[in-house]
Amino acid sequence: MTKPLVLAIDQGTTSSRAIVLDPQLNIVASAQQEFPQSYPADGWVEHDPEAIWSSVLAVTRQALNEAERTGEVVAIGITNQRETVVVWDRETGDPIANAIVWQDRRTADRCEALAQGGHAENVRHRTGLLLDPYFSASKIAWLLDHVPGAREQANAGRLAFGTIDSFLLWRLTAGRVHATDATNASRTSLYNVREHRWDSALLALFDVPDAVLPEVRDSAGDFGEACETLLGRPIPIRGIAGDQQAAAIGQCCFEPGSIKATYGTGCFVLTPTGPRLVESSHRLLGTVAWQLDGEVAYALEGSIFTAGAAVQWLRDGLKVIDSASATETIAAGLPDTGGVYLVPAFTGLGAPWWNPDARATITGMTFATTPAEIVRATLEAVCYQTHDLLNAIEADGVVPRNLRVDGGMVANDWLVQFLADVLDLPIERPRIMETTALGAAYLAGRAAGVFGSFDAFSATWTRQASFTPDMAPDRRTSLLAGWRRAIERSLAG
Repeated sequence: MTKPLVLAIDQGTTSSRAIVLDPQLNIVASAQQEFPQSYPADGWVEHDPEAIWSSVLAVTRQALNEAERTGEVVAIGITNQRETVVVWDRETGDPIANAIVWQDRRTADRCEALAQGGHAENVRHRTGLLLDPYFSASKIAWLLDHVPGAREQANAGRLAFGTIDSFLLWRLTAGRVHATDATNASRTSLYNVREHRWDSALLALFDVPDAVLPEVRDSAGDFGEACETLLGRPIPIRGIAGDQQAAAIGQCCFEPGSIKATYGTGCFVLTPTGPRLVESSHRLLGTVAWQLDGEVAYALEGSIFTAGAAVQWLRDGLKVIDSASATETIAAGLPDTGGVYLVPAFTGLGAPWWNPDARATITGMTFATTPAEIVRATLEAVCYQTHDLLNAIEADGVVPRNLRVDGGMVANDWLVQFLADVLDLPIERPRIMETTALGAAYLAGRAAGVFGSFDAFSATWTRQASFTPDMAPDRRTSLLAGWRRAIERSLAG
């Protein structure tokens, strides 16, 4: 019998990946391709949907061809950068404009006006989210209002909206399926997470016509088939989840207090809360963790907008490092930053501050400051921001039991050890670092009968390394006090 394989498409903010796993969770094939970023104005971030599509198709074909020398791919799972908005023509499949990326802040004024109009609490109650340009709804409305003729076409049912998963699903199925899953729907500010439906009141508030919306489905189930003309034969698509929910599944964080932190372009900390939607008192997000067999599990989440992107800035903007890996040696070679703090609010600050107007700052510099101190301060900032999120999670009544980390940044041992020291919490790093793809593969494989229950899947999780706190309490207290002062300066403008 041919070995069944599962292919995961992991469409991220800066690159697209395809990874194929066997039933024992061995990676048998993988491919990755970066695509261009566009910054057309201050606070604006865009992607070319065609560049995303071509990169996804290329890596999917490459991984599929490599993998099927050893088995047969029986299901595809999709995971994606969340909140990013694409609107396309239902007849041609062509996008009407560039995608507006989750980092984009162009609709900050619109969100502020809605907040000033007294709508913030209603939005939070219905969606679990804050009124912020991070989420999809205001981005959709912006496209409909600024692309000539778009609103008229949308009202006539000729346009389709989707987060990246929906756009890829449409393309893979040749327009036969316009759908998303509950995790992605829950990030739009249009989906009522209590009643599990698109909310007519929210659609009216954000001025988004329901004719553009995809169908919302379980995270594991039938999403149609990828076309034979694209992949050589029809392949069932059986799982979809937003990247952070997929990473939590890949890290086997299924119980309250089990926390995962993913360090990619941004950093996202998520802990399940079970069937209960926790209403955060500390500006965290209540969101759908997964929906399986019609049953919804929720999560608390904190979002840091800039993590790995700040290291990319060190490399491509300041040009003080040649590669991201160089930061480990540089940071380890210093006793401290000499009092330098970097607040990476390049596109505003996320949780728990939620200030789109904050801007990046470097404080504490003297004539003795060198690029090395700035490099180390950049890494330390990620750890301090994580500390703020875990404090908020605990204040909301979910006590951290353990932290599992993933993402490109945590290959840096110095960073993870400093994180353990600042959090005063043991940290585990998994053997399979591609946890986002792993979560998508699990969902698809579960629906296809390749993988079993959460318990069976959890039994396969293995640790690659662990990090134990080793910092004097008074030093931790001093460092965090300096961070709070730096945050106050960033928020002051």
